[in-house]
Amino acid sequence: MDKILEVKNLRKTFYKSKSPFPAVEDVSFQVMRGECLGLVGESGCGKSTTARLIAGLLEPDRGSVCLDGEEILGLKGKKKRDVYTKLQMVFQTPQDSFDPRWTLGDGIMESMRNRGMKKEQARERMYQLLEQVELDRSFGDRYPYEVSGGECQRAAIARALAVDPGLVICDEATSALDVTVQAQIMELLKRLQMERKLSLLFICHDLALVQHMCQRVLVMYQGKIIERGTPDEVIQHPREAYTRTLIDSVL
Repeated sequence: MDKILEVKNLRKTFYKSKSPFPAVEDVSFQVMRGECLGLVGESGCGKSTTARLIAGLLEPDRGSVCLDGEEILGLKGKKKRDVYTKLQMVFQTPQDSFDPRWTLGDGIMESMRNRGMKKEQARERMYQLLEQVELDRSFGDRYPYEVSGGECQRAAIARALAVDPGLVICDEATSALDVTVQAQIMELLKRLQMERKLSLLFICHDLALVQHMCQRVLVMYQGKIIERGTPDEVIQHPREAYTRTLIDSVL
């Protein structure tokens, strides 16, 4: 497998009361084409900041992010918009990522319309995407506040797939859902990954979910990657005390 994403020496420092807080420190890793890579750690460890740096939602202090062999940090205008045809994100609270004034269908169609697709063609494509995430066509006419969290997350996944990206970053995409719905979304993501040969960066605080979902896992603590390997390697033979604490929390 070749790599679809390569992150090198990524760093981001925030300032609280003028005191520096290093949120991400020299983070480096690769996502191989077609794999699901897990990034796991407790809240505040730097996982979501890493995701937002990769996606261009935050500016890093330094580092490199290459997507399909091309540097994507620092891009502006059309070049930056073009990145989002290759990379998409699915967030923790999907209702917050949809415009409440728009229907779910409008939100899914937005990227297609922005790329010049005619309205009727985009609408038919939107219905196809809803079917792929196991939602009825009627959900295209509903608003985010009219559906459950799991249904809205399915619509958010459909929206991410609308531009046929090679890489999807799932930032705690299941953590706000109850256990039954969480399992359904996990199975949906696994199926879509196989059918579309997607690469996933699966960000999560639960090692048990990562073990079920991912081929490799990175453990993050205080802004740094402290451990990496297959889920079984990390869970059965942890090298770091913090990793053992994560394991104990789900056993």
